[in-house]
Amino acid sequence: MAMEHAVVLGAGVSGLCAARGLAGHARRITIVERDVLDDSGGHRGPALPRRGVPQGRHVHALLGTGSMALERLFPGLAEELVRAGAVRSQLLSQARYVLGGAPLARGETGVVALQATRPLLESVLRRRVRALDNVDFLDGHDVLGPVFQNGRVTGARVQPRTDGPAGAPDGAEPGTERAGQESGAGGAGEPVTLSASLVVDATGRAGRSSTWLAAAGFTPPEEERTRIDVGYATRFLRLPEGALDGDRTVLSGSVPGRPGRGCGLFLQEEGRWILTVAGMAGDHPSTDEPGFAAFADSVLPADVAAVVRAAEPLSEPVLHRFPYSVWRRFERLERLPDGLLAIGDAVCSFNPVYGQGMTVAALEAEALESCLRSGLPGLPRRYFARAARAVAPAWELARAADLAVPEVPGRRPPLSGVTGRYLDRVLTAAHRDPGLAALYVRVVSMLTPRSRLVHPRVLRRVLRAGRGVRG
Repeated sequence: MAMEHAVVLGAGVSGLCAARGLAGHARRITIVERDVLDDSGGHRGPALPRRGVPQGRHVHALLGTGSMALERLFPGLAEELVRAGAVRSQLLSQARYVLGGAPLARGETGVVALQATRPLLESVLRRRVRALDNVDFLDGHDVLGPVFQNGRVTGARVQPRTDGPAGAPDGAEPGTERAGQESGAGGAGEPVTLSASLVVDATGRAGRSSTWLAAAGFTPPEEERTRIDVGYATRFLRLPEGALDGDRTVLSGSVPGRPGRGCGLFLQEEGRWILTVAGMAGDHPSTDEPGFAAFADSVLPADVAAVVRAAEPLSEPVLHRFPYSVWRRFERLERLPDGLLAIGDAVCSFNPVYGQGMTVAALEAEALESCLRSGLPGLPRRYFARAARAVAPAWELARAADLAVPEVPGRRPPLSGVTGRYLDRVLTAAHRDPGLAALYVRVVSMLTPRSRLVHPRVLRRVLRAGRGVRG
């Protein structure tokens, strides 16, 4: 039997995916969003980032697993995105990966990436969700919190905003944005209570569910954190046609001597290119022209750097800071209230450099839809256990990469030095071996488990490559 009403708090990618997962199991769904959502008039130039998603100005990636999960949730989404301007890129044959100081061998991976700005992706997803008969949007409202009664959640309290349309992030200095900003109400109307059988927290990485649980007398989830202190700066460019010989993506990382630096250069809708340069452990890029250019030169291959220097700037650089990754372990709680779930960054907020967040949110939405088939009783425990299985592979990949940067604090697991040296050898071999390069890309795209890198056949190829033996 379908529940009467579900409320989703947040209209970002994770909230939209959650609504899609809920659509077959609730008579009504309300998505509450702080921003005023303007979907009128079709496309009049590039889709614009919104106030509540300051990271929307920066490069976003959908890993292979995430693209497939979104396609399962929203059949036909890939074609719709391409019609709206998104770019298809064949990884390795149309994407240059420069890792460990050299490019990976070119070849076919069977992986097709969709390249689109975050605002375009959100606008297309929002259009698909708006088309669902049982979904309504309540935008321009702040979330005050869930309503607890007798140890369960029975709804959510929200408050209309009266401070006008969306603009720059509150309190942001020019050219600077900070991750995890709280959305305090400027002007506000009378609070409203939305009764619901289920409330899903998709409000982002601030961890509001933990605060709500503690205030209601529940133990909040323990947190695993990695202090990464990432700063990344982004601008849009116009490159000459064919400037990169058919490449649609350039990804560079693991710069010798500067392991915490990296960059991504992606072709986007309307022929624009987005360039994001990033540094960890406080090694942040500057947003002034000389500083941004120097940082880009330090991470881009020389030929690409020359193309970027000659490109037409379409925007000023803007900086985003991200202090730590965090995984809230809801699945370990002994006591959970019925009626409250969390999704996306509200559960796990990853180092954005690796582009895992949207992928994991889509997988969590699929987990939610699967758990709902067994009904509401015991839903939080079942869902959070399934969500943890979606998070774990991405968290392990990201944490291993984070801790490979010596300046990132944290306890290294046993044998991490041995593992790191072996992965260095895999990369070195992948510079010459297209098969190993394809496997590496499939692993970081979460299409192939990391354990595949230590399969005996892979070990033999890595060892042969180290001795200069082909095959």
